[in-house]
Amino acid sequence: MSIRIRAAVLAVTGLLVAGCTSTGTDTGATTGTPRTTSPAADPKAPAANGLPEALTAQRPEWKPCEAPEGGERPGADWRCASVRVPLDHAKPDGETIPVALIRKEARDKSDRIGSLLFNFGGPGASGVDILPRAAQEYRGLNRRYDLVGFDPRGVRRSAGVVCRDDKETAEAEARTDLTPDTAEEEAALVADGAAFGAGCARRSGTVIPHTTTTNTARDLDLVRHVLGDDRLNYLGFSYGTQLGAAYAHLFPSRVGRTVLDAVVDPTADTADHARNQTIGFQRALDSHLKSTGEDPKAGTARIARLLERLDRNPLPVGDRKLTDGLALTGIAVTLYSESSWPLLTSALRQAQSGNGAELLALADSYNDRDESGHYSTQSHSQRAISCADSAERPTPAQAKAMLPEFRRLSPVFGAFLAWDTAGWCAQWPVKGERVDPDVSAPGSGPILVVGTTGDPATPYEGAERMAKELGTGVGVLISNEGDGHGAYGTSSCVTRTVDAYFLDGKVPAYGTRCS
Repeated sequence: MSIRIRAAVLAVTGLLVAGCTSTGTDTGATTGTPRTTSPAADPKAPAANGLPEALTAQRPEWKPCEAPEGGERPGADWRCASVRVPLDHAKPDGETIPVALIRKEARDKSDRIGSLLFNFGGPGASGVDILPRAAQEYRGLNRRYDLVGFDPRGVRRSAGVVCRDDKETAEAEARTDLTPDTAEEEAALVADGAAFGAGCARRSGTVIPHTTTTNTARDLDLVRHVLGDDRLNYLGFSYGTQLGAAYAHLFPSRVGRTVLDAVVDPTADTADHARNQTIGFQRALDSHLKSTGEDPKAGTARIARLLERLDRNPLPVGDRKLTDGLALTGIAVTLYSESSWPLLTSALRQAQSGNGAELLALADSYNDRDESGHYSTQSHSQRAISCADSAERPTPAQAKAMLPEFRRLSPVFGAFLAWDTAGWCAQWPVKGERVDPDVSAPGSGPILVVGTTGDPATPYEGAERMAKELGTGVGVLISNEGDGHGAYGTSSCVTRTVDAYFLDGKVPAYGTRCS
């Protein structure tokens, strides 16, 4: 588990509402309307020439969508299809896997710009499931764009990775201490990571070597081509910013109107990501405590003491127990939006009085566990993608060495995020691709990079670094002064600015601020 959190999805589906006003100015610059006449309009299009005709000549067969797991079937305006992509892009004539798509066509066919693809983060979030639920937020964009969601490779319908069944997941959740205090607990954490990786290799061994973000970016280019767009128009949140930047680096001439919101720091290694999140989550917790009138230092100490008690004596909740790890998960999930802070206040009050039900329910929402005890496989996909991307394999000794610094940064989140560096990919059965990605995109059109100053999971500084790394004239930084993970749909200022860019090609001034 990692606080590369799946609750990020909540912040981008319109469930959380906030507002802001612009303090920046519009340059009045515009980008040209992307051409959508034919997928073969540009003979240099990488997907057209880099893959066999059996793949590039595909045409999606759009059909009514099936109901997502645990949800209702999308409405009549939604259609689903799939596109075959190479399992290994180094062997384009070899085995293929499906990439699942969902689409709602543009309302104004005469003024249609093209397709707009979404990635909601994770990694491992299913765009096929999320986009229909979030579509009201994008109604304005749907006037001129086909809204297109997809399951990235290794996720759900796109050769989804499976590592454990529900029974194994529940048992691991109950027995594994995510902040070990003894040699025995440390050994159990390491063993759990090894068992998880072995399960992935056993059940999804063909897929997991190929679940890299680079491969998904290449998949996107084929999808772009098959949909008939000369350029990729894209809106990515959280991990989706990493994917969008990877695409821009690989295919700068194919970048259409692109927005990256809640930005992953492209310069950070494993330890830096954990350090950034330790700072970010503590920053968000401090803001929450101030909003209740409590001194942040005193409130943090109070919560840390609660976690220590739960570490020694988990609270019974029915036939389950609220452990310190589950409590910490429940706390973290509420920090993704200011509108969730009252849930945290209530859950902590209940837990401190001996009732852990609310914190456990919040943890279950993070862990995608339903009332019947069924867990989704999103965490499986999340680990597969993250560990395929990262060549780093931190050891328990390296994690322990970080504990003093991380505990100083956050008495609540520090130990968990330090240990998480070793629990995440240390025992992964295949090698990772690199330490940190090159996202430079010379020749690309402007890419809007949106950072929120109080973002807990992808702190604002990552957006500054992404804009710089994309390159001069490419990365256009927009600063949203506020709290929460993701600004589009929760900040009226950011939403207006992004809509003007997508719909009219208006590029805001670098450093535009929303507050």
